[in-house]
Amino acid sequence: MWHYAADMPPATPTFVAIDFETADRGPDSACAVGLVRVESGQITERLHRFIRPPRPLFEFTWLHGISWEQVALQPEFGEVWREVSPVLAGAEFMAAHNAGFDRAVLDAGCRKAGLEPPGLPFRCTVTEARRSWGIRPTKLDNVCRILGIPLRHHEALSDAEACARIMIASLSMDTMESLEAASAEDSARSQQ
Repeated sequence: MWHYAADMPPATPTFVAIDFETADRGPDSACAVGLVRVESGQITERLHRFIRPPRPLFEFTWLHGISWEQVALQPEFGEVWREVSPVLAGAEFMAAHNAGFDRAVLDAGCRKAGLEPPGLPFRCTVTEARRSWGIRPTKLDNVCRILGIPLRHHEALSDAEACARIMIASLSMDTMESLEAASAEDSARSQQ
Protein backbone atom coordinates (compact mmCIF):
# COMPACT_ATOMS: atom_id res chain seq x y z
CA MET A 1 0.00 0.00 0.00
CA TRP A 2 1.37 3.41 -1.01
CA HIS A 3 1.46 6.04 1.75
CA TYR A 4 3.64 8.85 0.42
CA ALA A 5 4.04 10.53 -2.94
CA ALA A 6 7.73 9.55 -2.87
CA ASP A 7 6.61 5.90 -2.62
CA MET A 8 4.35 6.03 -5.68
CA PRO A 9 5.42 3.96 -8.68
CA PRO A 10 6.99 5.99 -11.47
CA ALA A 11 4.54 7.30 -14.06
CA THR A 12 4.82 5.75 -17.49
CA PRO A 13 6.25 8.44 -19.75
CA THR A 14 4.71 9.69 -22.96
CA PHE A 15 6.94 8.80 -25.90
CA VAL A 16 6.87 8.36 -29.67
CA ALA A 17 8.39 5.37 -31.43
CA ILE A 18 9.69 6.08 -34.92
CA ASP A 19 10.93 4.02 -37.84
CA PHE A 20 12.26 5.14 -41.22
CA GLU A 21 12.75 3.12 -44.36
CA THR A 22 15.37 4.50 -46.73
CA ALA A 23 15.77 4.28 -50.47
CA ASP A 24 19.57 4.20 -50.56
CA ARG A 25 22.56 4.40 -48.24
CA GLY A 26 22.24 8.16 -47.76
CA PRO A 27 20.65 9.19 -44.45
CA ASP A 28 18.64 11.83 -46.38
CA SER A 29 16.87 9.13 -48.46
CA ALA A 30 13.83 8.44 -46.24
CA CYS A 31 11.05 6.91 -48.34
CA ALA A 32 8.65 6.01 -45.50
CA VAL A 33 8.13 6.89 -41.86
CA GLY A 34 6.04 5.27 -39.15
CA LEU A 35 5.30 6.95 -35.81
CA VAL A 36 3.47 5.49 -32.82
CA ARG A 37 2.57 7.65 -29.81
CA VAL A 38 2.31 6.05 -26.36
CA GLU A 39 0.65 7.68 -23.35
CA SER A 40 0.28 5.97 -19.96
CA GLY A 41 1.51 2.71 -21.44
CA GLN A 42 -1.13 2.69 -24.22
CA ILE A 43 -0.78 3.33 -27.94
CA THR A 44 -2.84 6.42 -28.69
CA GLU A 45 -1.87 7.31 -32.25
CA ARG A 46 -0.35 5.66 -35.33
CA LEU A 47 0.91 7.54 -38.39
CA HIS A 48 2.43 6.24 -41.63
CA ARG A 49 3.54 8.33 -44.59
CA PHE A 50 5.45 7.69 -47.78
CA ILE A 51 8.14 10.22 -48.62
CA ARG A 52 9.68 11.14 -51.97
CA PRO A 53 13.45 10.90 -51.42
CA PRO A 54 15.79 13.39 -53.13
CA ARG A 55 17.03 10.76 -55.63
CA PRO A 56 15.20 8.11 -57.67
CA LEU A 57 17.91 5.59 -56.74
CA PHE A 58 16.35 2.69 -54.79
CA GLU A 59 18.84 0.17 -53.40
CA PHE A 60 16.56 -1.34 -50.77
CA THR A 61 13.34 -2.17 -52.61
CA TRP A 62 14.27 -5.84 -52.12
CA LEU A 63 14.12 -5.24 -48.34
CA HIS A 64 11.05 -3.04 -47.80
CA GLY A 65 9.19 -3.37 -51.10
CA ILE A 66 9.02 0.39 -51.73
CA SER A 67 9.98 1.62 -55.22
CA TRP A 68 10.47 5.00 -56.84
CA GLU A 69 7.20 4.56 -58.72
CA GLN A 70 5.32 4.30 -55.41
CA VAL A 71 6.77 7.49 -53.95
CA ALA A 72 7.56 9.69 -56.98
CA LEU A 73 4.37 11.73 -56.46
CA GLN A 74 4.53 11.79 -52.65
CA PRO A 75 5.62 14.91 -50.70
CA GLU A 76 9.25 15.44 -49.80
CA PHE A 77 10.57 15.01 -46.26
CA GLY A 78 9.99 18.58 -45.07
CA GLU A 79 6.31 18.57 -45.97
CA VAL A 80 5.76 15.14 -44.41
CA TRP A 81 7.66 16.08 -41.24
CA ARG A 82 5.67 19.31 -40.79
CA GLU A 83 2.48 17.22 -41.04
CA VAL A 84 3.46 14.44 -38.62
CA SER A 85 5.69 16.21 -36.08
CA PRO A 86 2.79 17.44 -33.90
CA VAL A 87 2.55 13.83 -32.66
CA LEU A 88 5.68 14.64 -30.62
CA ALA A 89 3.92 17.31 -28.50
CA GLY A 90 4.45 16.56 -24.83
CA ALA A 91 6.59 13.47 -25.46
CA GLU A 92 9.51 12.90 -23.13
CA PHE A 93 11.60 10.92 -25.61
CA MET A 94 11.60 9.12 -28.95
CA ALA A 95 12.20 5.39 -29.24
CA ALA A 96 13.68 3.50 -32.15
CA HIS A 97 15.22 0.10 -32.77
CA ASN A 98 18.85 0.88 -33.56
CA ALA A 99 18.14 4.50 -32.63
CA GLY A 100 21.35 5.86 -34.15
CA PHE A 101 20.08 5.00 -37.63
CA ASP A 102 16.64 6.61 -37.23
CA ARG A 103 18.09 9.68 -35.51
CA ALA A 104 20.58 10.13 -38.38
CA VAL A 105 17.76 9.85 -40.96
CA LEU A 106 15.62 12.34 -39.01
CA ASP A 107 18.48 14.80 -38.60
CA ALA A 108 19.53 14.54 -42.27
CA GLY A 109 15.96 14.96 -43.50
CA CYS A 110 15.37 17.98 -41.27
CA ARG A 111 18.66 19.62 -42.27
CA LYS A 112 17.97 19.11 -45.97
CA ALA A 113 14.47 20.63 -45.51
CA GLY A 114 15.82 23.57 -43.49
CA LEU A 115 14.02 22.40 -40.35
CA GLU A 116 15.27 22.12 -36.80
CA PRO A 117 15.40 18.46 -35.71
CA PRO A 118 13.35 17.75 -32.59
CA GLY A 119 15.35 18.17 -29.39
CA LEU A 120 13.96 15.03 -27.78
CA PRO A 121 16.37 12.37 -26.55
CA PHE A 122 16.26 8.95 -28.20
CA ARG A 123 16.04 5.62 -26.39
CA CYS A 124 17.11 2.52 -28.25
CA THR A 125 15.06 -0.65 -28.01
CA VAL A 126 18.13 -2.71 -28.94
CA THR A 127 19.67 -1.50 -25.66
CA GLU A 128 16.36 -2.04 -23.80
CA ALA A 129 16.04 -5.63 -25.09
CA ARG A 130 19.59 -6.45 -24.00
CA ARG A 131 19.22 -4.74 -20.60
CA SER A 132 15.73 -5.95 -19.72
CA TRP A 133 15.77 -9.52 -21.06
CA GLY A 134 19.34 -10.31 -22.14
CA ILE A 135 18.17 -10.88 -25.72
CA ARG A 136 20.86 -11.53 -28.34
CA PRO A 137 20.86 -11.20 -31.28
CA THR A 138 18.74 -8.08 -31.01
CA LYS A 139 17.50 -7.64 -34.56
CA LEU A 140 13.91 -6.41 -34.43
CA ASP A 141 12.46 -9.66 -35.72
CA ASN A 142 14.42 -11.66 -33.09
CA VAL A 143 13.20 -9.45 -30.23
CA CYS A 144 9.60 -9.53 -31.48
CA ARG A 145 9.63 -13.32 -31.83
CA ILE A 146 10.93 -13.75 -28.26
CA LEU A 147 8.46 -11.23 -26.79
CA GLY A 148 5.51 -12.40 -28.91
CA ILE A 149 5.05 -9.05 -30.66
CA PRO A 150 3.46 -9.14 -34.16
CA LEU A 151 5.70 -7.73 -36.88
CA ARG A 152 5.68 -7.11 -40.64
CA HIS A 153 9.40 -6.38 -40.71
CA HIS A 154 10.61 -3.41 -42.76
CA GLU A 155 7.14 -1.89 -42.97
CA ALA A 156 7.67 1.45 -41.20
CA LEU A 157 4.45 1.52 -39.17
CA SER A 158 4.75 -2.12 -38.10
CA ASP A 159 8.39 -1.60 -37.09
CA ALA A 160 7.50 1.56 -35.14
CA GLU A 161 4.64 -0.20 -33.37
CA ALA A 162 6.87 -3.16 -32.49
CA CYS A 163 9.42 -0.71 -31.10
CA ALA A 164 6.69 0.99 -29.05
CA ARG A 165 5.58 -2.37 -27.64
CA ILE A 166 9.17 -3.32 -26.73
CA MET A 167 9.56 -0.01 -24.90
CA ILE A 168 6.20 -0.41 -23.12
CA ALA A 169 7.26 -3.88 -21.95
CA SER A 170 10.65 -2.61 -20.79
CA LEU A 171 9.11 0.34 -18.94
CA SER A 172 6.55 -2.01 -17.35
CA MET A 173 9.38 -4.25 -16.21
CA ASP A 174 11.18 -1.22 -14.71
CA THR A 175 7.95 -0.21 -12.93
CA MET A 176 7.49 -3.71 -11.50
CA GLU A 177 11.09 -3.72 -10.27
CA SER A 178 10.51 -0.29 -8.66
CA LEU A 179 7.32 -1.57 -7.00
CA GLU A 180 9.08 -4.68 -5.70
CA ALA A 181 11.98 -2.62 -4.34
CA ALA A 182 9.60 -0.16 -2.65
CA SER A 183 7.59 -3.03 -1.18
CA ALA A 184 10.77 -4.64 0.17
CA GLU A 185 11.80 -1.29 1.72
CA ASP A 186 8.33 -0.91 3.29
CA SER A 187 8.57 -4.44 4.67
CA ALA A 188 12.06 -3.81 6.07
CA ARG A 189 10.91 -0.54 7.71
CA SER A 190 7.90 -2.21 9.30
CA GLN A 191 10.09 -4.97 10.77
CA GLN A 192 12.41 -2.47 12.50
